Amino acid sequence: IGVGCLCLGCAVQSGRKETVLDLAKFVDKGVQVKLTGGRQVTGTLKGYDQLLNLVLDEAIEFEREQDDPLKLSTKTRQLGLIVCRGTAVMLVSPTEGTEEIKNPFQEADGEQ
Repeated sequence: IGVGCLCLGCAVQSGRKETVLDLAKFVDKGVQVKLTGGRQVTGTLKGYDQLLNLVLDEAIEFEREQDDPLKLSTKTRQLGLIVCRGTAVMLVSPTEGTEEIKNPFQEADGEQ
């Protein structure tokens, strides 16, 4: 039990200190980071620590629509070199090799 498993429960039970998220493969590559409060930034991952604090270079924040805060607008803001506090990080994903898909649970316009 727990052999080859990287879940937090197995790592703690076996006494091993393994991270669930291995960010080493994303260093010096583009990442997209979603933060609590709805902010979303992209940039080049320069470093991280065990608390998931992230250092991003050439960071760009995607602003939200004024009338619908759940939608990203086309406006962006150049941030440069930033630190994302680990407690605010909700999602980290590579910018290369991913694409946005249509939400299969959202009804099409006009359908009930």
